[in-house]
Amino acid sequence: MNKKHIISLVTVFTLGVFLILSSCNNTEKKSNKKEGQKTVYASDVIPFFNDWNLILGDGSNVGHANNFEHEDFFYTANDGKEDWVVYKAPNAGNTHGTSNNCRTELAQVKKWYPAIADDKLSATLKVMNVSSTGDARVAASYSVVIGQIHSADGHENEPLKIFYKKFPGHSKGSVFWHYEINTAGDDNSGRWDYSTAVWGHDFSVVGTSENTYPEEPKDGIELGEEFSYKIEVKNGIMNLTFTSKEHKTKTFTKNLIESEYTTKDDIPEQTQSLFVPIGQDGLERKNAYAGEGCFFKLGSYNQTNGKSPDVNKNWCSGAETHGGDIHKQYKDGNYAEVWFKKASITVSDTSVSNQGYFTKND
Repeated sequence: MNKKHIISLVTVFTLGVFLILSSCNNTEKKSNKKEGQKTVYASDVIPFFNDWNLILGDGSNVGHANNFEHEDFFYTANDGKEDWVVYKAPNAGNTHGTSNNCRTELAQVKKWYPAIADDKLSATLKVMNVSSTGDARVAASYSVVIGQIHSADGHENEPLKIFYKKFPGHSKGSVFWHYEINTAGDDNSGRWDYSTAVWGHDFSVVGTSENTYPEEPKDGIELGEEFSYKIEVKNGIMNLTFTSKEHKTKTFTKNLIESEYTTKDDIPEQTQSLFVPIGQDGLERKNAYAGEGCFFKLGSYNQTNGKSPDVNKNWCSGAETHGGDIHKQYKDGNYAEVWFKKASITVSDTSVSNQGYFTKND
């Protein structure tokens, strides 16, 4: 075989290898949508977006998310059976308000008053990812908030946050909910949360070192496992219901207009361990959230951030952020992703326009 023929064969072989590799890469990057297929928007799956404004993981306010998608933060996906609305938020990007945390999250456009409310929010969801990095000693690491009640007035505190949290290497994570006191007086720096377990652990169960994790919860929820929550607030009382096919239904009740934390003796042991050592030892005003307008929130509010645990051992996770590069974070699992397939909201006659969805302590 002469030299010219050898060069030709080498060229053909090299081209063939390139085409095969290109074909493999194209297969791995398949889109959720087929070419020419009509876009399925979130508002086609859950048509309730007139009641909300959408905030994205880049800090922007979309407003009503009808016929809207964003490939990095908010879109639809099909799991082979049905369509879901995807909310995705990195560990670091542009945050909202004074929060250290990124979110892709809905904020209700009308506020209501707990003492005279008859308002409801329900949702069916599955958490698909939580951050792959963080400090196991920091309670907020590896967690995402999937539903909230937020005050639009006063200190703008949060009478409810619903969390999902899963440690690396565990197959099951925990679902728990928080009540944040509405601090008495003008100084809100002493505010703290009290955490209640639904399935698995509560917020206070942490690792003994940065990369040493507690025991995996036996009754926890796996990534990709469907569950539901229902929030009802009527005449000052909040009722919570959590359901899952493979788990016992759990219900909880909390008074939002009459505090149980008005003296030092009322501060729970959990708070004494988590918050008091870092100076958060406030007391709640006697009428709690009475007289303050509140609103619901829903989505993916990533609680894992890159801030040093030296700043706050409960909320600053020291996680990987790649300097805020969103796509690098997505590539190595440093983000929170939550899929919703059902959600509904009931807005009572007592609700009024909420100009406070851009909140300070959000």
